Amino acid sequence: MLEVLLQPLQYPFMLRGMAAAVLVGIVCAVLGAYVVLRGMAFFGDALAHAILPGLAVGYLVGGGAREPLFWWAMGTAVVSSLGIGAVSRTARIKEDTAIGIIFAGMFALGIALISSVRSYTVDLAHFLFGDVLGVSTQDLLLTAVFGGLVLVVVFLFYKEFMILAFDPVLAATLRLPARLLDNILIVLIAVAIVVSLQTVGVALMVAMLVTPAATAYLLTRRLWKMMALAAAIAAVSAVIGLYLSYYFNVASGAAIVLTCTAVFAMVWIATSLNRRIRAVAR
Repeated sequence: MLEVLLQPLQYPFMLRGMAAAVLVGIVCAVLGAYVVLRGMAFFGDALAHAILPGLAVGYLVGGGAREPLFWWAMGTAVVSSLGIGAVSRTARIKEDTAIGIIFAGMFALGIALISSVRSYTVDLAHFLFGDVLGVSTQDLLLTAVFGGLVLVVVFLFYKEFMILAFDPVLAATLRLPARLLDNILIVLIAVAIVVSLQTVGVALMVAMLVTPAATAYLLTRRLWKMMALAAAIAAVSAVIGLYLSYYFNVASGAAIVLTCTAVFAMVWIATSLNRRIRAVAR
């Protein structure tokens, strides 16, 4: 058993990938608590796909280099997230409609740009499905810096975000700047999505935001406990997923997400059985 655990750790790329996956898991899980409580899963999914044009433009401008992709994706994510909020407020349409419009338009633009790149199948597919084992030292540093920044902002605005999530009426009574706080939150989600790209990719990003937090929500109703549990679930799932990826030769991002999903299923079954047992006992 000890050899099974230590063998993958002899490779530097495995250590970097594991560190990146754990960092991404913690950041996404903490933000995911607000995503689950406020019903923003569709927003996260749409935003993950809306950054596709940024990836394509970054690839074209950088001549195939991977370094510019991060910054182009970051800019596109921030602009898209703020654009969704602006359209939903000024066009007198519901937020999910605004999300659908911008999501479809940006995703179509990304596909159009990517289709113009002959080698896109090889080069950009990593960002669609993740390439955690290809994380470089520079990628890991960017993930740590921006992920740490997200966590610091969440800590600073913890009470304000909590009030908005649980009681918008109280937030209005206290005269909290709801629009500003909403914009900060969606920008944080945008940053978290970009730093998670290489780990799980665009296609699986929403799972890292939602699944660990949803699992924790089944176990507690205290927000700080929910965040802590979600972060622990995401970190452990990241490590187990990478081991499964190594030994069973499956995509790393998919293995991590499937592990998160399996944990959710076990917790859901256990909590459901517990409720039924209590109901029978009464």
